[in-house]
Amino acid sequence: MMTNQRDTEPDSYGAVNLSEPESHTTSWAGAGDDVSSTPQGAIRRQGRRDKGAADGAQTNGQDQVTRRALALLSVAALGIVYGDIGTSPLYALRECFSGHYGIVATPDNVLGVLSLIFWALIIVISLKYVTFILRADNHGEGGILALTALATPVRRIALSRQLWLILPGLFGAALIYGDGVITPAISVLSAIEGLNVVTPSFRPYVLPLTVVILIVLFMIQRHGTARIGGLFGPIMVVWFAVLAVLGIIQIVQAPQVLAAINPIYGANFFVRNGWPGFLVLGTVFLVVTGGEALYADMGHFGPKPIRLAWFVYVLPALLLNYFGQGSLVLRQPEAAENSFYMMAPSWALLPLVVLATAATIIASQALISGAYSLTMQAEHLGFLPRLQINHTSETAFGQIYIPIVNWALMIGCIAVVLAFRTSSNLAAAYGVAVTSTMVITTIIFGVVARRRWRWSRPRVALIVSFFLVVDLAFFGANIVKIPQGGWFPIVVALLIFTAMRTWKRGSWLVITRERNLELTLPRLLQRVEEEQPVRAPGDAVFLSANREGAPAALLANLKYNHILHERVLLLNVQYEEVPYIDPEQRIEVEHLGHQIFRATFHYGFMEEANVPRTLQDVTLPGKTFEPDNVPFFVNRTRVTVSAQPGMAPWREYLYTFMRRNATGAADFFCLPPGRVFEISTTIEM
Repeated sequence: MMTNQRDTEPDSYGAVNLSEPESHTTSWAGAGDDVSSTPQGAIRRQGRRDKGAADGAQTNGQDQVTRRALALLSVAALGIVYGDIGTSPLYALRECFSGHYGIVATPDNVLGVLSLIFWALIIVISLKYVTFILRADNHGEGGILALTALATPVRRIALSRQLWLILPGLFGAALIYGDGVITPAISVLSAIEGLNVVTPSFRPYVLPLTVVILIVLFMIQRHGTARIGGLFGPIMVVWFAVLAVLGIIQIVQAPQVLAAINPIYGANFFVRNGWPGFLVLGTVFLVVTGGEALYADMGHFGPKPIRLAWFVYVLPALLLNYFGQGSLVLRQPEAAENSFYMMAPSWALLPLVVLATAATIIASQALISGAYSLTMQAEHLGFLPRLQINHTSETAFGQIYIPIVNWALMIGCIAVVLAFRTSSNLAAAYGVAVTSTMVITTIIFGVVARRRWRWSRPRVALIVSFFLVVDLAFFGANIVKIPQGGWFPIVVALLIFTAMRTWKRGSWLVITRERNLELTLPRLLQRVEEEQPVRAPGDAVFLSANREGAPAALLANLKYNHILHERVLLLNVQYEEVPYIDPEQRIEVEHLGHQIFRATFHYGFMEEANVPRTLQDVTLPGKTFEPDNVPFFVNRTRVTVSAQPGMAPWREYLYTFMRRNATGAADFFCLPPGRVFEISTTIEM
């Protein structure tokens, strides 16, 4: 059964349900079932599946899809899931031989690097993510925040007792933002640099053209990707086919390159090169940088299409291309300077640049959409204030647009392009954030495997230690990049992590102090009984931050106007620790007495809280409830900095700044502007 303990947030009217870590399953009373022995009445469950929830359920129920649907979803996954990892051939092998930590392109070194690339793709992507991590399915959703919520309950307001799990997961999520700034920049820049291979006269235009493409990319985000989403899969089908064809053409000219599949070549590479050889792992890691995005996008397609697309199409194409580049460098060591574009004949260079640019835009689009989804998850789990979230599609729930995230990413991408100027310089800074996130993911996965799946300790220890050895090796090779620019994503992550932690603790302090000023519902009912206020005709909805307390807006109306509406609906929004809520579990209504009703709307942390739409499914006894005509009363809490104990002064100022710039309750819950009345209260931190 659902716990009675609730966390609430001031001026947010929402909470995450607190349940036992062993199970996220919730059982509910059906409509009309009497589950209460109190005279106030029975709790009733009402609801209907909205379009977003229906689409989420369809994309998450992949076990029932037909072969045709599975094939179509696999093609679609090529554009969304594998855009990042699919564009790594543009720069990964090149950086191993001509980057900041590049080594001489001798035959032994070429075979050694190819062996490391092959086994990196097999171990990190095929084994770790595709085989194991995708099993960590939080009601259809993936990503490090969903994984953290699977390992331990994440309370929206109350501070968790298991900070050793929450904080690493939160920092891993913050690191993804740092990665999100670099990925579009390095992808688009590396594609446009192909113009230098066509003719050196293009060199002065590479940076301006990259900046223009990035600006256009971020400006069109507000229109959504629903219209062009159908093109993503087919374009990436062509892209991976071209990767494979280019690789095959080169491999047949030096088939001995296939010997690099033998891991002995990788081991000998370290023996011959020592410390410089170990540092090359930092650039080898570029071939697997899409692993975290792969897991985060699981909710869009389900694990089956992702696995099918990887093993049948993506992995063979990538391996053929990397081995093809290696074959070319074996025969022409000077080609290592830009081995990807040097594989193509001169007549195909310009079309290849165009195709590569399209592929990198798609890869960037996928990561930008992932940043939107991550932000919405963090907000609903209580780590960020309310932000303006626009749904750009009526049928695809995942199509969202968050303006502040969009423009922040755009400014960051343009800044790093102008600061680093070349994709090689960016590659020197790339990888620190991703490797850190991968290490955190492995650790939290071990907790999930032990706690939720009940795997034995030896089994968990064996699997986690194996992956940690690989992850830590890549992390150690990338950590030396910090002076060359690796500090940038770390700084971005620390700033976001600090903001998230400040918002969480500040919200807890404010709600704790607000509760001291509130009136309990039994005391409210007693007061109504004693005072017998005038009942104005009609219904009214009062949004309540505390499910067990009387809203400040209602108390003010009662105190100063001495009236209540004929029927009063106290509405509280709860965010559960699952991505989506079944329609039958959406609404909870209880009659408290004196024609005062308490309603609780439940949403998953991946859902939009559209209160007017959900109100359409509410029925109250007596005359017809007309949600299109009712007024909404909300409370806006103003927070001021004080000398009271709680947080450091600078964190209190940060919290109040975030709070002032948060989206108001009326906008966040999609309330009609003409029927909203706000009452303000002040709380000292």
